[in-house]
Amino acid sequence: MPKEEILDPQGKAVVRALDRIGVSGVSDVRQGKRFVLEVDDSVSREDLERVASTLLANTVIEDFAIEVDGEEK
Repeated sequence: MPKEEILDPQGKAVVRALDRIGVSGVSDVRQGKRFVLEVDDSVSREDLERVASTLLANTVIEDFAIEVDGEEK
């Protein structure tokens, strides 16, 4: 996701479009990208962190979060 300090014109366009179609109460939208990886048990959370930070996210302007299905939060 874009960091909070990064302008998100796509998110702003979505907010304006929601108003035009009669949906109120949404004050902000942040548009980003999402990757879904299917991995086996040999891939650790640390491996996933490394993949996300070095390959999938531009950490200069984006934050990322990792969610693992079946893992307690």
